[in-house]
Amino acid sequence: MNVVIFGKGFGSPRQVNLTGVGACLSIAVVAGLIISSGFMAGSWHASRTGSGVSNGELEGLMGQLHQQRESIGSLRQENEDTLDALSIRIAKMNARMIRLDALGRRLTDMADIDDGEFDFDSDPAVGGPEEPMTAGSNVETPEILDAMSLLGAQLDDREAQLNVLESVLMNQNLKDRVYPQGRPVGAGWISSYFGKRTDPFTGKAANHTGVDFAGKNGAEIVAVADGVVTWSADRYGYGIMVEINHGSGYSTRYAHNSENLVSVGDEVKKGQVVALMGETGRATGPNLHFEVLHNGSRVNPVKFIRESSK
Repeated sequence: MNVVIFGKGFGSPRQVNLTGVGACLSIAVVAGLIISSGFMAGSWHASRTGSGVSNGELEGLMGQLHQQRESIGSLRQENEDTLDALSIRIAKMNARMIRLDALGRRLTDMADIDDGEFDFDSDPAVGGPEEPMTAGSNVETPEILDAMSLLGAQLDDREAQLNVLESVLMNQNLKDRVYPQGRPVGAGWISSYFGKRTDPFTGKAANHTGVDFAGKNGAEIVAVADGVVTWSADRYGYGIMVEINHGSGYSTRYAHNSENLVSVGDEVKKGQVVALMGETGRATGPNLHFEVLHNGSRVNPVKFIRESSK
């Protein structure tokens, strides 16, 4: 094979004779150099212009990606901490609900309220028409927030029930405290009942306006209900007497006392000792003349005495 080389540096064209193995080797070397040069040039050109991103810019993007991953990890941890805190809060609310339900059931039993009026074992009955949510409302509320909202509503309901129950108990307790009930003496026996009887001084028929309890001088006399003392002095026929106003139209009188232990205006409690038994006034011996008045009229005390045993 003859190869003719032209160039300014050679003056006139030169002819090279390539034959055999040497010719093949020379062609292979030249071809390899051309291919290598083309590959390197292509790579360099692609890195500069082919993708449009330099190595420096690529490193910057990688750095931003790393920072975003760290930020996402931090947010994920914060969310997990928040969910843990909310879960603990829900557990505490559940525990509070259990305690309130137990207290409610106990108070319902104490108040002797019919079953079903205050039911602490089931969700309260609710109702009302369906109303569309206003624009901008968060329709897809997270499940945990729904649970907290439900618990909050149940706690509000239990609180309302307990408030009503408390009022019922207070009214019952107040009624029990101010309603005359029980014996006005710890010891003694009824020696004369309410109504018609023979007067022990004249022997004639007379109307007895109370109940007499025979006993010993100095025996304690107690109030049969809470109230305020409206009389504490001697009174004709009654001797030394205490009168207590209990409200709701009720008042009681304790007469023939040897000594009064309370004064007008004093507040007394049910069972409090207010006087000592004696025989002052129209009395044949140590006894307590006990009267119950309702709206100013004297009524039979036996009913109120017996009600204490129910």
